[in-house]
Amino acid sequence: MTQPSVSEARRRPAQAGSPAPGATKKNHSRGSSWLARAAHAFPLYPMMVVVLLVTQLPFVLTLWYSLNDWNLATSRSGPEFVGFENYATIFHEPEFLQAAGNTVVMTVGAVVASFIVGLVLALLVNREFRGRGAVRTLLIIPFLVLPAATALLWKNTMLGTTYGIVNWALGLVGIAPVDWLGQHPMLSVIIILTWQWSPFFMLILLAGLQSEDPSTIEAAKVDGATAVARFRFLTWRHLRPYSELSIVLGTIYIMQTFDAVYLAAPGSATTNIPYYLYQRAFRGLEIGQASAMAVIVLIATLIIASVGLRVASNLLKSTEGRAS
Repeated sequence: MTQPSVSEARRRPAQAGSPAPGATKKNHSRGSSWLARAAHAFPLYPMMVVVLLVTQLPFVLTLWYSLNDWNLATSRSGPEFVGFENYATIFHEPEFLQAAGNTVVMTVGAVVASFIVGLVLALLVNREFRGRGAVRTLLIIPFLVLPAATALLWKNTMLGTTYGIVNWALGLVGIAPVDWLGQHPMLSVIIILTWQWSPFFMLILLAGLQSEDPSTIEAAKVDGATAVARFRFLTWRHLRPYSELSIVLGTIYIMQTFDAVYLAAPGSATTNIPYYLYQRAFRGLEIGQASAMAVIVLIATLIIASVGLRVASNLLKSTEGRAS
């Protein structure tokens, strides 16, 4: 029997079950590349395990506690599983509903006021003037002060009834001193939060103003557009994604306010969900119901955060589109 020539062997199709030409090399390369990626990422695995334990284990425990009736002062046998009874009880409590309403009022008021002040400051410092760098640094300082120090500063130095700077300024125009923290506690907390968070909004909006194309503004000036028209039809449209991002992030942070309520104006008129959670967990020792409140706050925060991530993603896409 004659052996087939090399050319005939090349022209013959591969037999069933036999590997195709080059398949062994491809499989080997895929296996080696997978091993290379695994070896490259191996140093990250211990850190990933630590992050999962630090972040997810407390959440799992909180979720489990929220399904149990557990009061450290009265429960002698430990947690007792009750399912979703804690959630049903919470939503029927007038105190929790009032705290939720206070949280909405406080968050909306502080976010709107901080956004307006931050926008005005961003427009002012976006202009060229001598000492602009120093002014920007001074305007950012309130955001860098500790929240507890901010609350005490405004409680004693700014809004104090007898020696407060605000009442001293009002006295110069003949207005009698006002007990801000006693008569207007919610307004006082909103003022404190506005002073603290306005620089945060200013930074985001200033970044948007810095990325605006100056040639478009110059062309509008040449065409005779007024400053109001330029802001309305050019600047504001450009700032819209930055405004949405600042509002979403500011809402996430401000709705978790605790220091300003606890240190400046604690009371039923200003009790928000974080402060009410603190009262139930560390004063009432209601671990089960406090955990249920924490889960509710976490769910609300995740919903707002998902919106923020979508806004940030759209902002990055639009920025990349303009750059390209």
